[in-house]
Amino acid sequence: MFESRERAAELLALRLMAYRGRNPLVLGIPRGAVVMARVIARELGGQVDIALVHKLRAPRQPELAIGAVDEAGNIALEPFAAEAGATERYVQAERDVQLAGLRARRSAYTPARPALDPRGRVVIVVDDGVATGATMAAALHSLREKGPERLVAAAGVAAAEAVDRLSALADEVAVLEIPHELDAVSLWFQHFPQVEDAEVVALLRAAEGEAGGRETPPKVGPSPAAEAL
Repeated sequence: MFESRERAAELLALRLMAYRGRNPLVLGIPRGAVVMARVIARELGGQVDIALVHKLRAPRQPELAIGAVDEAGNIALEPFAAEAGATERYVQAERDVQLAGLRARRSAYTPARPALDPRGRVVIVVDDGVATGATMAAALHSLREKGPERLVAAAGVAAAEAVDRLSALADEVAVLEIPHELDAVSLWFQHFPQVEDAEVVALLRAAEGEAGGRETPPKVGPSPAAEAL
Protein backbone atom coordinates (compact mmCIF):
# COMPACT_ATOMS: atom_id res chain seq x y z
CA MET A 1 0.00 0.00 0.00
CA PHE A 2 1.17 3.53 -0.81
CA GLU A 3 0.79 6.61 1.33
CA SER A 4 -0.36 8.68 -1.65
CA ARG A 5 -0.13 9.05 -5.43
CA GLU A 6 2.84 11.33 -4.90
CA ARG A 7 4.73 8.68 -2.93
CA ALA A 8 3.98 6.02 -5.52
CA ALA A 9 5.27 8.40 -8.20
CA GLU A 10 8.52 8.96 -6.28
CA LEU A 11 9.05 5.21 -6.12
CA LEU A 12 8.31 4.84 -9.83
CA ALA A 13 10.77 7.61 -10.62
CA LEU A 14 13.47 5.63 -8.82
CA ARG A 15 12.67 2.64 -11.02
CA LEU A 16 12.93 4.84 -14.11
CA MET A 17 16.16 6.69 -13.31
CA ALA A 18 17.76 5.37 -16.52
CA TYR A 19 15.78 8.07 -18.32
CA ARG A 20 16.88 10.96 -16.13
CA GLY A 21 18.45 13.71 -18.19
CA ARG A 22 16.91 12.46 -21.45
CA ASN A 23 13.94 14.84 -21.24
CA PRO A 24 11.31 12.07 -21.25
CA LEU A 25 7.75 12.94 -22.09
CA VAL A 26 5.63 11.80 -19.14
CA LEU A 27 1.95 11.40 -19.95
CA GLY A 28 -0.59 11.05 -17.15
CA ILE A 29 -3.96 9.44 -17.79
CA PRO A 30 -6.48 11.92 -16.34
CA ARG A 31 -7.25 12.67 -13.84
CA GLY A 32 -5.46 11.12 -10.88
CA ALA A 33 -2.38 9.97 -12.76
CA VAL A 34 -1.54 13.54 -13.80
CA VAL A 35 -0.53 14.07 -10.18
CA MET A 36 1.93 11.19 -10.55
CA ALA A 37 3.14 12.28 -13.98
CA ARG A 38 4.19 15.66 -12.67
CA VAL A 39 6.25 14.12 -9.86
CA ILE A 40 7.94 11.63 -12.20
CA ALA A 41 8.74 14.31 -14.79
CA ARG A 42 10.20 16.55 -12.11
CA GLU A 43 12.42 13.76 -10.78
CA LEU A 44 13.58 12.71 -14.26
CA GLY A 45 13.92 16.18 -15.75
CA GLY A 46 11.18 15.68 -18.33
CA GLN A 47 8.00 17.26 -19.64
CA VAL A 48 4.42 16.55 -18.62
CA ASP A 49 1.31 16.16 -20.75
CA ILE A 50 -1.85 14.07 -20.68
CA ALA A 51 -2.65 10.80 -22.42
CA LEU A 52 -6.28 11.32 -23.32
CA VAL A 53 -8.15 8.03 -23.43
CA HIS A 54 -11.54 7.00 -22.09
CA LYS A 55 -13.29 3.72 -21.53
CA LEU A 56 -16.13 2.60 -23.78
CA ARG A 57 -19.12 1.60 -21.67
CA ALA A 58 -21.00 -1.65 -22.11
CA PRO A 59 -24.69 -1.45 -23.08
CA ARG A 60 -26.83 -1.29 -19.92
CA GLN A 61 -23.69 -1.72 -17.80
CA PRO A 62 -21.94 1.67 -17.85
CA GLU A 63 -19.49 0.59 -15.13
CA LEU A 64 -18.15 -2.21 -17.37
CA ALA A 65 -15.44 -1.21 -19.86
CA ILE A 66 -15.67 -2.99 -23.20
CA GLY A 67 -12.69 -1.07 -24.55
CA ALA A 68 -11.27 2.42 -24.81
CA VAL A 69 -10.86 5.25 -27.30
CA ASP A 70 -8.06 7.80 -27.66
CA GLU A 71 -8.34 11.45 -28.70
CA ALA A 72 -7.58 10.55 -32.32
CA GLY A 73 -10.63 8.27 -32.36
CA ASN A 74 -8.72 4.98 -32.34
CA ILE A 75 -10.56 2.15 -30.58
CA ALA A 76 -9.18 -0.79 -28.58
CA LEU A 77 -11.91 -3.34 -27.81
CA GLU A 78 -11.95 -6.07 -25.20
CA PRO A 79 -12.41 -9.64 -26.52
CA PHE A 80 -15.73 -9.92 -24.68
CA ALA A 81 -17.26 -6.74 -26.14
CA ALA A 82 -19.67 -8.57 -28.44
CA GLU A 83 -20.75 -10.91 -25.64
CA ALA A 84 -21.57 -7.84 -23.55
CA GLY A 85 -24.01 -6.74 -26.25
CA ALA A 86 -21.82 -4.20 -28.04
CA THR A 87 -22.74 -4.25 -31.71
CA GLU A 88 -20.66 -2.39 -34.28
CA ARG A 89 -23.29 0.33 -34.41
CA TYR A 90 -23.32 0.67 -30.63
CA VAL A 91 -19.50 0.86 -30.46
CA GLN A 92 -19.39 3.66 -33.04
CA ALA A 93 -22.07 5.63 -31.19
CA GLU A 94 -20.30 5.19 -27.84
CA ARG A 95 -17.00 6.14 -29.49
CA ASP A 96 -18.50 9.39 -30.75
CA VAL A 97 -19.83 10.27 -27.28
CA GLN A 98 -16.53 9.64 -25.54
CA LEU A 99 -14.47 11.26 -28.30
CA ALA A 100 -16.44 14.49 -27.94
CA GLY A 101 -15.63 14.42 -24.23
CA LEU A 102 -11.93 13.84 -24.86
CA ARG A 103 -11.73 16.76 -27.27
CA ALA A 104 -13.45 19.00 -24.76
CA ARG A 105 -10.93 17.91 -22.15
CA ARG A 106 -7.98 18.69 -24.42
CA SER A 107 -9.40 22.15 -25.04
CA ALA A 108 -9.84 22.70 -21.30
CA TYR A 109 -6.53 21.21 -20.16
CA THR A 110 -4.14 22.70 -22.72
CA PRO A 111 -6.07 25.49 -24.48
CA ALA A 112 -2.94 27.34 -25.59
CA ARG A 113 -1.18 24.42 -27.29
CA PRO A 114 -1.71 21.03 -28.93
CA ALA A 115 -0.53 17.77 -27.42
CA LEU A 116 3.27 17.53 -27.10
CA ASP A 117 4.84 15.49 -29.91
CA PRO A 118 6.15 12.07 -28.76
CA ARG A 119 8.09 11.34 -31.96
CA GLY A 120 11.68 10.29 -31.29
CA ARG A 121 11.31 10.64 -27.53
CA VAL A 122 11.25 8.42 -24.50
CA VAL A 123 7.55 8.39 -23.59
CA ILE A 124 6.33 7.23 -20.18
CA VAL A 125 2.58 6.66 -19.84
CA VAL A 126 1.45 6.75 -16.22
CA ASP A 127 -1.67 5.54 -14.41
CA ASP A 128 -2.23 5.17 -10.68
CA GLY A 129 -3.72 1.70 -11.16
CA VAL A 130 -4.43 -0.68 -14.03
CA ALA A 131 -7.18 -3.29 -13.66
CA THR A 132 -7.92 -4.67 -17.14
CA GLY A 133 -5.39 -2.60 -19.09
CA ALA A 134 -7.94 -1.43 -21.68
CA THR A 135 -7.37 2.28 -21.12
CA MET A 136 -3.59 2.03 -20.97
CA ALA A 137 -3.59 -0.27 -24.02
CA ALA A 138 -5.50 2.33 -26.04
CA ALA A 139 -2.96 4.99 -25.06
CA LEU A 140 -0.02 2.75 -26.00
CA HIS A 141 -1.56 1.82 -29.36
CA SER A 142 -2.07 5.50 -30.19
CA LEU A 143 1.41 6.56 -29.12
CA ARG A 144 3.21 3.72 -30.91
CA GLU A 145 1.87 5.04 -34.22
CA LYS A 146 3.52 8.41 -33.51
CA GLY A 147 7.05 6.99 -33.48
CA PRO A 148 8.46 7.33 -29.95
CA GLU A 149 12.05 6.21 -29.42
CA ARG A 150 10.94 4.15 -26.43
CA LEU A 151 7.50 3.55 -24.94
CA VAL A 152 7.13 2.81 -21.24
CA ALA A 153 3.99 1.92 -19.28
CA ALA A 154 4.15 2.79 -15.58
CA ALA A 155 1.70 2.34 -12.71
CA GLY A 156 1.60 2.11 -8.97
CA VAL A 157 -0.41 -1.10 -9.05
CA ALA A 158 -1.62 -3.36 -11.86
CA ALA A 159 -3.28 -6.76 -12.09
CA ALA A 160 -0.96 -9.53 -13.25
CA GLU A 161 -3.06 -10.16 -16.36
CA ALA A 162 -2.93 -6.47 -17.26
CA VAL A 163 0.86 -6.43 -16.92
CA ASP A 164 1.09 -9.32 -19.37
CA ARG A 165 -1.13 -7.43 -21.78
CA LEU A 166 0.86 -4.21 -21.55
CA SER A 167 4.18 -6.02 -21.93
CA ALA A 168 3.16 -6.87 -25.50
CA LEU A 169 2.52 -3.20 -26.29
CA ALA A 170 5.24 -1.29 -24.45
CA ASP A 171 9.03 -1.54 -24.59
CA GLU A 172 9.06 -1.58 -20.79
CA VAL A 173 6.50 -2.00 -18.03
CA ALA A 174 7.27 -0.54 -14.61
CA VAL A 175 4.77 -1.49 -11.89
CA LEU A 176 5.36 -1.34 -8.16
CA GLU A 177 2.71 -3.83 -6.99
CA ILE A 178 1.28 -6.70 -9.07
CA PRO A 179 -1.58 -8.55 -7.35
CA HIS A 180 -3.16 -11.49 -9.13
CA GLU A 181 -6.42 -9.56 -9.33
CA LEU A 182 -7.16 -5.88 -8.78
CA ASP A 183 -10.63 -5.03 -7.52
CA ALA A 184 -10.25 -1.38 -6.54
CA VAL A 185 -7.23 0.83 -7.14
CA SER A 186 -8.16 3.07 -4.19
CA LEU A 187 -7.54 0.23 -1.74
CA TRP A 188 -3.82 0.42 -2.52
CA PHE A 189 -3.54 4.06 -1.39
CA GLN A 190 -3.98 5.44 2.11
CA HIS A 191 -4.75 8.86 0.68
CA PHE A 192 -6.63 8.75 -2.64
CA PRO A 193 -8.64 11.97 -3.14
CA GLN A 194 -10.71 12.74 -6.20
CA VAL A 195 -8.74 14.89 -8.65
CA GLU A 196 -10.83 17.56 -10.37
CA ASP A 197 -10.29 19.14 -13.78
CA ALA A 198 -9.17 22.43 -12.23
CA GLU A 199 -6.35 20.62 -10.42
CA VAL A 200 -5.24 18.95 -13.65
CA VAL A 201 -5.05 22.33 -15.36
CA ALA A 202 -3.06 23.77 -12.45
CA LEU A 203 -0.66 20.80 -12.47
CA LEU A 204 0.00 21.12 -16.20
CA ARG A 205 0.62 24.85 -15.95
CA ALA A 206 2.98 24.39 -13.02
CA ALA A 207 4.84 21.63 -14.86
CA GLU A 208 5.29 23.82 -17.93
CA GLY A 209 6.91 26.44 -15.74
CA GLU A 210 9.20 23.84 -14.14
CA ALA A 211 10.24 22.51 -17.54
CA GLY A 212 11.44 25.96 -18.53
CA GLY A 213 9.86 25.77 -21.95
CA ARG A 214 11.90 22.81 -23.18
CA GLU A 215 10.66 21.70 -26.61
CA THR A 216 13.36 19.41 -27.98
CA PRO A 217 14.98 16.55 -26.07
CA PRO A 218 18.79 16.47 -25.94
CA LYS A 219 20.77 14.16 -28.20
CA VAL A 220 21.68 11.02 -26.31
CA GLY A 221 23.19 7.60 -26.83
CA PRO A 222 21.35 4.32 -27.33
CA SER A 223 18.34 3.34 -25.23
CA PRO A 224 18.83 1.20 -22.14
CA ALA A 225 17.94 -2.47 -22.38
CA ALA A 226 14.29 -3.36 -22.01
CA GLU A 227 13.16 -4.24 -18.55
CA ALA A 228 9.73 -5.85 -18.28
CA LEU A 229 8.44 -6.43 -14.78
